[in-house]
Amino acid sequence: MDTHPRTLKRSLTLRSVVLFGLAYMTPLIVLGTFGVVATTTNGVVPTAYLLALVAMLFTAYSYGRMATAYPVAGSAYTYVRRAIEPRLGFLVGWATLLDYFFLPMVIWLIGGAYLQARFPGVPGWTWILAYIVVTTVLNLLGIKTAERTNNLFMVFQILVIAIFVLLSLRHAVHVDGASALASGTPFFHDGTTFAGISGGAAIAAYSFLGFDAVTTLTEETVDPERTMPRAILLIALIGGAIFVTVAYTTQLAHPGSAFEDSSSAAFEIAVTIGGDLFSSIFLAGLVVAQSASGIAAQASGSRLLFAMGRDSVLPRRLFGYVHPRFRTPAFNILLTGAVGLIALRLSVATSTSFINFGAFVAFTFVNLSVIAMFVRDRRSGAGGRVLTGILVPAVGALVDLWLLFHLDGRALILGLIWLALGVAYLAYLTRFFRLAPPELEFTEDKRPAEPVPTE
Repeated sequence: MDTHPRTLKRSLTLRSVVLFGLAYMTPLIVLGTFGVVATTTNGVVPTAYLLALVAMLFTAYSYGRMATAYPVAGSAYTYVRRAIEPRLGFLVGWATLLDYFFLPMVIWLIGGAYLQARFPGVPGWTWILAYIVVTTVLNLLGIKTAERTNNLFMVFQILVIAIFVLLSLRHAVHVDGASALASGTPFFHDGTTFAGISGGAAIAAYSFLGFDAVTTLTEETVDPERTMPRAILLIALIGGAIFVTVAYTTQLAHPGSAFEDSSSAAFEIAVTIGGDLFSSIFLAGLVVAQSASGIAAQASGSRLLFAMGRDSVLPRRLFGYVHPRFRTPAFNILLTGAVGLIALRLSVATSTSFINFGAFVAFTFVNLSVIAMFVRDRRSGAGGRVLTGILVPAVGALVDLWLLFHLDGRALILGLIWLALGVAYLAYLTRFFRLAPPELEFTEDKRPAEPVPTE
């Protein structure tokens, strides 16, 4: 008899949710990708991040609106199926799995690559396994255990970023004098082009993936109708402020876009501004950042699988299972950890080539969900402002589509293949689309109804 309640424990505050979102975004990623963005923009990285921030705020607003309307786990999957159509919601959820489900694998792979570069005598698979085991155990023990660990990791990560910024400013003053601190060159110079900034913004937008991920924690958040919209906007704004500030000071310390290796430009800059000692500290910060991001990504991915399992879109006995003691989706956490083992056979380039496809598909349809909800409410006689119900989400959807079509060819092909598999599974699930995917009923307080015990 399966008599354990399939509900999650509400314990996360606004502060907790914001920290989880920032950990998922990994603030240090701005340095990890600095060389690539600098090369694309010809040395105006902060401008690319400003453009990406403005673009992401439109979508963040839509996520906040939908999280208020539907304060349950499932994120874009739940929003689209409730606001537009259940079958389309399934396909959006399926596409979103590319981001949520496979991102922990990429995070652990990158973290292992950093450590292997520093300790070449230790096999790379050792570091990947260590990441998987530690992160999985912390998430299995409960969201509060993962939260406390994440907070410690975030403190160290922010400390490394602060030192990097201060050393960059010191270096800029030492080379060019105090007047360098007010330079506009990092934002615009004679070699700046709109095409370059646009291309850089498309890359920089990846750094913001995380403000949306916290919506999967809605059922574990206190007063989610008020907390979640505030948290989503705060995550986007705080993350954007960090990215722009770090990009500006780093660009001051290293003007232009000439590097020995653009993929590891931050290490080159760290040695320049702080010597070997700081470069070691910086490496430690990157490793800790990947740990924090891995915890948040695995937690979010397991909650999305939980929502789909609870609705019986995926097998309910497995994916809808909640551990009776820890109140966590244990099977989903273990499955995400097992998928991470694929990293042992992949390169960073291969593993990251298709996960962003799902993110931009989800972003687009969440914006469209706000429009659909507005139209439906208008037809039923409810009020609403055209600016926030139509114009803002429409701009967000157009920006997301623009970013989607600026992915490289491999990402689009692999993403479309994954989506085709989802269509095939949906056809099987709904008897060739004659039926709607199964859906969980919700009570008036918007908590999931207790399931009928099954044998």
